[in-house]
Amino acid sequence: MTTAQLSVGDLLRDWRERRRRSQLEVAIAAEVSARHLSFIETGRSGPSRTMIERLCEELEVPLRERNRLYLAAGFAPVHQERPLDDLGFARSAVEAVLTAHEPYPACAVDVRWDMVATNRPMDLFLAPLPDALRQPRLNMLRATLHPDGLAAQVRNYPQWRAHVVRRIRRQLDRTAADGLAELLEEVEGFPAAVGAGVEAPAVTASDGALPVLPLLLRTSLGDLSFLYVLSVIGAPRDVTVDEIAVEAMFPADDATREALLAISHE
Repeated sequence: MTTAQLSVGDLLRDWRERRRRSQLEVAIAAEVSARHLSFIETGRSGPSRTMIERLCEELEVPLRERNRLYLAAGFAPVHQERPLDDLGFARSAVEAVLTAHEPYPACAVDVRWDMVATNRPMDLFLAPLPDALRQPRLNMLRATLHPDGLAAQVRNYPQWRAHVVRRIRRQLDRTAADGLAELLEEVEGFPAAVGAGVEAPAVTASDGALPVLPLLLRTSLGDLSFLYVLSVIGAPRDVTVDEIAVEAMFPADDATREALLAISHE
């Protein structure tokens, strides 16, 4: 049975189990009787719009999935999904973060890591990618690990690939977003690119000298090292805003910082 065919009770139970919480725990937190919650999940009682909102808040259900719950219960969707260009100050905030991060690369991605906006340094790094990887939209994780993308430039490819696989699994578990299962299967099927991982085999997440696992890239500027920071917009009410995140790359060593500063002055 597809998600679209599930009842509101089935969907709520799925999200409760996805969050690994008992009926009693959720009922107490949402200030509803465990018996009533059980009746909702089994279809013996229909939830009100207010009850759906309360349970979704408690279970941290993404806005896109909340709309599915409303529809399954016979209500109109509550949360709009507008293009980024139509989001006014939210769009301006994303652009401000991207611009302010220069000369370091940054991009805004959706829940599947499809790029929706970039700054100039990120465009520079992505310029060599073939058109085939840009259709229908450029995916940040695919571009990094695809054999026709940046894979051959990633000096710690095995470690970075393992990290990316974990990220996709966590995102899938947290959001249940369409397309993530397929992206996970695709990335897990990528072979190690020729030459990747040869120069930096000792870089692992267990290296006590490193606070994070860096992305090590071989580029025309030399060998660069990056860490990344994620930013999201708080208190979203629109689906697009709820799903967007800014991935900002920072230099993880002095050589990378100096190289990026140098090209910003050219």
